[in-house]
Amino acid sequence: MKVKEIATSAGVNPDTVRFYTREGLLKPSRNPDNNYQQYDTEDLRRLRFARKARQLGFSLPEIRQILDQADDHHSPCPMVRDVFQQRLADVEREIDELQQLRKRMKTALAAWQDMPDGTPDGHTICRLIEHWDDSKSGMQAEE
Repeated sequence: MKVKEIATSAGVNPDTVRFYTREGLLKPSRNPDNNYQQYDTEDLRRLRFARKARQLGFSLPEIRQILDQADDHHSPCPMVRDVFQQRLADVEREIDELQQLRKRMKTALAAWQDMPDGTPDGHTICRLIEHWDDSKSGMQAEE
């Protein structure tokens, strides 16, 4: 298969195929007649795997490590579980932080609705931010 053919088969764009090839995840051969890269079914399998792994949040180095372990006939599944469990904990923490930010933003926006606009006067930059009291939202300011 040529770049466009494998890309279509895997549901990715040709640049993705080229990227994974440069990164060493795909190992195409060269057609001796025209020097084009030729991809086989193993490359397609690896490309589909990498795409699914990226959709699950795995990084390129992690995908490379998974493929390397599989290439060495070692099960990467224990590592996948460990990485995924840690990644899920990180995502849950980020969601919590975003929910806290959302609450602060809603509280600030509600307070700002009745505040007059101010002009910078050498003592203030933007009254909305400078006079917002995050203690009203029950959260500590991050400094």
